[in-house]
Amino acid sequence: SQSEQQILSSQLECVQSFKDGVLEEAKCTESERVTLFPQQGSGAQTHTQSALTLLQVETDTLYNKGDSEDLYVTDILYEREVTKREVTGTEVTELVWKLCLAHSASYETADLFMTLVFELRHLSLEVLRALWQRSSFKCRDNWQPLIDALPSCATEACVVLMKDLIASGEVEEDKVEYFFWSLAFIPNPTLGMIESLAPLLKSPRASKSCFLGVTALVHRFCSTHSSCDVVPAVQSVMRTLGKFLGGNCTVQDSEHLNKMQLVLKAIGNAGLAAAPLAPALSGCAAPRSQPLEIRLAALHAFRRLPCS
Repeated sequence: SQSEQQILSSQLECVQSFKDGVLEEAKCTESERVTLFPQQGSGAQTHTQSALTLLQVETDTLYNKGDSEDLYVTDILYEREVTKREVTGTEVTELVWKLCLAHSASYETADLFMTLVFELRHLSLEVLRALWQRSSFKCRDNWQPLIDALPSCATEACVVLMKDLIASGEVEEDKVEYFFWSLAFIPNPTLGMIESLAPLLKSPRASKSCFLGVTALVHRFCSTHSSCDVVPAVQSVMRTLGKFLGGNCTVQDSEHLNKMQLVLKAIGNAGLAAAPLAPALSGCAAPRSQPLEIRLAALHAFRRLPCS
């Protein structure tokens, strides 16, 4: 069949010459043959020869073993030089203005935004609040650079400010969702972050992303802090989730069923912090009269708890 015929055949051969560790000459011969209709013998063939020859060597560009002292091994994660100077709120305000004036789809905008994120990490909560008072304006297309940069900042001050803005209704819904999903990627969550975010779970408007984002933050915190289940802020989060369970996860209607499934998923998300709720989870999973979805969700909530 046609599919079994070799339509394209290629060959590349290169010869390289080195002297004192430097490439002096490279000669390559490449041939390509395309056969569209093998039975008729028709097709096309190209034959390419190329030569690369060293003309001169500048002494300054020769490899110097002494230069290796300045080299170090690292991974391929993005690095940015640590800012040694003190960052001021006025400088960051000017940066936000520059972002507003820059073209939205340019390398300059991307670089300015990255600079904004890194400089926000050096500001205290007090300075950040003052910065918001000066820079809460919207740019073209209703863009607010500060609102977009705060979730990527990932410091306690940035999280607290963002929480305050959400509580006061100053952040649009899609930005709120983005902030909550970003909580799972904060590498070193602090106690202050959890203390700040815990009250949001009690709000009737608390979304799915709020439950899962906050409990993901709790899980990351507990993975680096022993006995986290006795930390008051963590206990506050788990008490709030435990109250949703009631006695044994009894549900009245489909809407309540969906909410209960979300709470159980959030409890499982919290990991070691959920240990005190183990008896309540067993009470939700055991009764055969319980909806199957609730029993399964209750069992799955044990997924990050140790077997003991």
